[in-house]
Amino acid sequence: MLTSLQVQNYALIRNLEIEFTSGFTIITGETGAGKSILLGALSLLLGQRADTSVLLNKEKKCVVEGAFSIKKYKIGSFFKMNDIDYEDLTIIRREISPSGKSRAFINDTPVNLNQLRELGLQLVDIHSQHENLNLGNHQFQLMIIDTVADHSDLLNEFQSNYNVYKEKLKELDELKREASQAKSDLDYFSFQLEQLEEAKLQEGESENLEEEANTLAHAEDIKFNLLKTTDIISGDGTSVLNLIRDAIHSLDKLSDYFPIAKELRDRMESTYIELKDIASEAAMQGDNVEIDPGRLQYVQERLDLINSLFHKHSLSSVKELIELRISLKQKIQDITSFDEKIENLTGETDELYRKLDSLANSLSKNRLKTIPDVEKRIITMLKQLGIPNARFTISHRKEEAFTPNGLDMVEFLFSANKQANLQEIARVASGGELSRLMLSIKSLISHTLELPTIIFDELDAGVSGEIAEKVGNIMKQMSAGKQIINITHLPQVAARGDFHYLVFKFDKEGATQTDIKRLSDEDRVLELAKMLSGEELTEAAISNARELLN
Repeated sequence: MLTSLQVQNYALIRNLEIEFTSGFTIITGETGAGKSILLGALSLLLGQRADTSVLLNKEKKCVVEGAFSIKKYKIGSFFKMNDIDYEDLTIIRREISPSGKSRAFINDTPVNLNQLRELGLQLVDIHSQHENLNLGNHQFQLMIIDTVADHSDLLNEFQSNYNVYKEKLKELDELKREASQAKSDLDYFSFQLEQLEEAKLQEGESENLEEEANTLAHAEDIKFNLLKTTDIISGDGTSVLNLIRDAIHSLDKLSDYFPIAKELRDRMESTYIELKDIASEAAMQGDNVEIDPGRLQYVQERLDLINSLFHKHSLSSVKELIELRISLKQKIQDITSFDEKIENLTGETDELYRKLDSLANSLSKNRLKTIPDVEKRIITMLKQLGIPNARFTISHRKEEAFTPNGLDMVEFLFSANKQANLQEIARVASGGELSRLMLSIKSLISHTLELPTIIFDELDAGVSGEIAEKVGNIMKQMSAGKQIINITHLPQVAARGDFHYLVFKFDKEGATQTDIKRLSDEDRVLELAKMLSGEELTEAAISNARELLN
């Protein structure tokens, strides 16, 4: 329940504070006095967007703050899910800075507009005249039936499964599309994989083959020079080793009387051993080198194959080709597993469909059971509201495909006259009839809705006299256990209120401002008299006003 509202620097409001209580509250005021401004300020607390155009003083920020008593209502889960401190008296504040930046707070915790709207939907229902057009909306009509049927748990379960079902269908379509595309690539992938597997590639093979090819291409030259090296070092005749051996003998002769000769001799012997080893290695390597044109041709062909694979796949190493081979093998495996995946997902969607069908049938059963009661109660209330020949029926049919609300489609049909055929509400109902229809519906569902506050913005437009008094009585009945706030121009409705506030304009410091005040009993008589007769009060109007209040 809205307990207080504070508004600063909004439209024509410089600074305004107002307190509300439970029951039936009336707000009146001349046209243009600022009644809709109050609603606009309250709408900011419910998540409506705003910009700097709402600032009265463009150099100061706008602040709107509302206090809501929520102890009786089961909305604690909202605070828990959004990590906001719960308070029985919850304070919602909205600030609009001169730069256009908007900030919102719930119990001093910063929140975004989506969170504000989510909480607002559980606190206040603002109904303005243009919302009467909702009566022609089939979704709105179905919502009325669902509210009276009071099966929100069943509907929530259906909608939760419906959302999963739609996601699964989307996933299945995407999987089928991928499977179709993949299968068209299967032959291409298989051909590529076959080439790579036939190549039997090994990591590092390309470098080894290039080295071998280089050796084979120069085999004769390598063999000749290695053997020549061996002959120079250790061959018969004047070879390096023979010469070194002679040198060692010469140094041996000096060792007895020239000590340094022994050191030279030892070094010479080390050189001899090293050169002998080199000669042996060169001989062995020379023997190992084969002049093999056949092997050279094979190596060249192998290198050509590998280089062609590099070029074909835009790669530069055998390692990358091996990784590609593994990747292609996985792709082919994935393609061949698509059928299994599609079969499994199809099974899941079929199971969800059967569950949805069962839930939808339960919803339909509840709705069909509820429709006659709604028709009867709406007709009874319309007759009370001055449409004695009202006929109202709800057409029902089942859709072929699921919608977010099941399989049902309803349509409200109405006629205010005996001779007229039943037609869609939007085609036949006048403005006053729409208002009375909407009031009947709001009255019907108000006790089912767990909303603390309902605000009517001139819902009673288009009615007058005795009907206006009945409208007031219905709103008064609705306020039992609920806060009803009604903005009205009708004295007959205003007289039914428990509390009466007057919105008025005044000039101060060269500017027009809006304010609001709660009327005393006597002020209320005078305000009703003005609403009856205009600014010029008469004794008859005052007497009539007192009679209305009594």
